[in-house]
Amino acid sequence: FLKRSIAAILNFNLFGYPLVGPDICGFDGNVTEELCQRWHQVGAFYPFSRNHNANNTYDQDPTQFSVAMLESSRSALQTRYKLLPYLYTLFHRAHLHGDAVIKPLFVEFPSDVMTYTIDEQFLWGEGLLISPALHEGQTSVDTYFPDAQWYDYYDGSLVSTVASMKTLPSPLDTVNLHVRGGYILPYQHPALTTTLSRLNKFGLIVPLDGSKQAAGSLYWDDGEAIDSVVSGAYLQTQFECSGGHVTGHVTHDGLEGVHTPLLGTVEVYGVETTPHTVTVNNHTTLYNYNSFTKVLTVENLSVALSEDFNISWS
Repeated sequence: FLKRSIAAILNFNLFGYPLVGPDICGFDGNVTEELCQRWHQVGAFYPFSRNHNANNTYDQDPTQFSVAMLESSRSALQTRYKLLPYLYTLFHRAHLHGDAVIKPLFVEFPSDVMTYTIDEQFLWGEGLLISPALHEGQTSVDTYFPDAQWYDYYDGSLVSTVASMKTLPSPLDTVNLHVRGGYILPYQHPALTTTLSRLNKFGLIVPLDGSKQAAGSLYWDDGEAIDSVVSGAYLQTQFECSGGHVTGHVTHDGLEGVHTPLLGTVEVYGVETTPHTVTVNNHTTLYNYNSFTKVLTVENLSVALSEDFNISWS
């Protein structure tokens, strides 16, 4: 059922029902620790993510198992909550345009016949590839990368630039995640509740494509009202990266009486050479560059996302 769950959520998203997700660790019957551990790693990326089971079965929340299982489940769920701004933006697009939140690979790469039968990997929107371990005792995953720039989500290193199948390690405490060059992912570090998370600064993952460009967007409202789109009470910002510039342009600013969202960190994947200077709105700032992973990180910022901005390096 763990493997089948992926095909199920993909089908529902293609049918136009994006908010779906089976019960993590299964509903009926008793689950093993390994199965429940792997299921939490997949379930953290279901659009609707919930651990739930029947009354006559063993408890299966992570605290019922080993510390290692608890920690890996927490890590996967914290990744989900970190990427909630990206997921929330995907749901906004689904609401307005009928887009799928979760996609099979062939939707993004329709001319690649290798993607047609893949049902053990899936995408969040266009930009995040999830390649989980789904079988008992599995320690590696055969991961297909369509023709694009693909970066390791965790450290930003470049993994693939052409269509290829790679066998990747998949230890019990990790789910394989990759970001696609050209698609900017907004994020926010999680707190104990989403109410508290919303007070934290935002970040941007900016993975460059083969042309050294990327784009993305953020939809943000008060997190409470059900008519924010109709009433216009929301913020929408478009992000672009080109020619050594990451820019933000506000396309709708109707957010009032809400904590001002601030951009605190920008991580640019695929920067080939060490920058000499980084500026934020024409003011020089400190930065970090990893020459091994080719990641440029600019942090400790306080840039209002309700205003246009320009971060550049040269």
